[in-house]
Amino acid sequence: MVEKTGDKTDRVVIIGGGPAGLSAARAYRGSGGPGSVRIISADTDAPYERPQLSKEFLRGEAEDKDLPLVDTEFYRDHDITLSLDEPVTSLDTAARTVTTASGETVSYTTCVLATGSEPARPPFDGADHPDVHLLRSATSARRLREAASDARSAIVVGSGFIGCEAAVSLARKGVQVTLFTPESLPQAARLGDIAGKRILHWLKAEGVSVLTETEVDGIEDGFRVHTDLVPTLDAGMVLLATGIEPRIDLAKGAGLDIADGRVRVDEHMRTSADGVLAAGDIALAHNTSAGRALRVEHWGEALTMGEIAGRTAAGDQANWDNAPGFWTVIGDKVLKYAAWGDGFDQTEVVNYADGGFTVWYGKEGTTVGVLTHDADADYARGTELVESGAPLPKES
Repeated sequence: MVEKTGDKTDRVVIIGGGPAGLSAARAYRGSGGPGSVRIISADTDAPYERPQLSKEFLRGEAEDKDLPLVDTEFYRDHDITLSLDEPVTSLDTAARTVTTASGETVSYTTCVLATGSEPARPPFDGADHPDVHLLRSATSARRLREAASDARSAIVVGSGFIGCEAAVSLARKGVQVTLFTPESLPQAARLGDIAGKRILHWLKAEGVSVLTETEVDGIEDGFRVHTDLVPTLDAGMVLLATGIEPRIDLAKGAGLDIADGRVRVDEHMRTSADGVLAAGDIALAHNTSAGRALRVEHWGEALTMGEIAGRTAAGDQANWDNAPGFWTVIGDKVLKYAAWGDGFDQTEVVNYADGGFTVWYGKEGTTVGVLTHDADADYARGTELVESGAPLPKES
């Protein structure tokens, strides 16, 4: 740990027990932050490895003991207080206090908002039925895994990465899976048709039936799905994987600057209020390499933003300048993606003899993204090209 002089009476309060919150606490201590640190989380579980929930945990290849990001000794050794099952109900930036659902008022010198996201429920009838599954928390993953142990069939609504990962995991558990997506190909809007065709092939190879360009009209009794393509389809279970919504109610109530449904922050994760930082899914952060604010919902960026917030709280100079990236594992297929995430107008694909491939994304001739499968050298090179604003590679 870095030794650093500072005010030991500083009080750092971190709201949220996800990757950004834990990363902020770790970075604050790692940068020599001398004040008290308290993580206040609405979750009933200590910070855990959420990417496993749709993959190893759902398939039964990982258990509860495999989920925590750090062991319990970490909090003791770093003098971090962790408060679980304690939602924060209000943030007073003038008084520099937060109030919890139990009525406790906690004062801070620096507050880090890392409240994350919650699954988005579509506006059609039946989406809020208690038997309809969502997947975001460890609690929801336990419920989904238990239901899958008795189900013969499942419907997954949505072809985002959670939907694709969960569909394959359920299929590998012997469940007959049908995936509905309004897109022409899975992930086409984000990754384009080239990648969408590969993902569709992988899903079908795992036994997942995929119905594209299909809108769900409603869910009846939690198990019967109505669509514009298939009037009625019954299943043993239904999973909605229809995106996420940042939890910004606390920030809005505190009067923080909100834009595009997120908390506006600078490259250091500072919000519009003195002493308040924000990181992770809720942040619309300025990226110095991109030269603009970006919205991201990636696990890796939550860790990165949390680290920057923690270092900023400790008085270090830290700023967000890397290209956002993430990995997804669909069955045994690993995709790695780095991009600014705000559109492209050109793609170039490179296919390799061993089945690997790279998709380069360009905008007005500049490299704005890279997607790889079994092409790690391209991923590393592509990330550098994106960050430097280099011309789009012309390769075949």
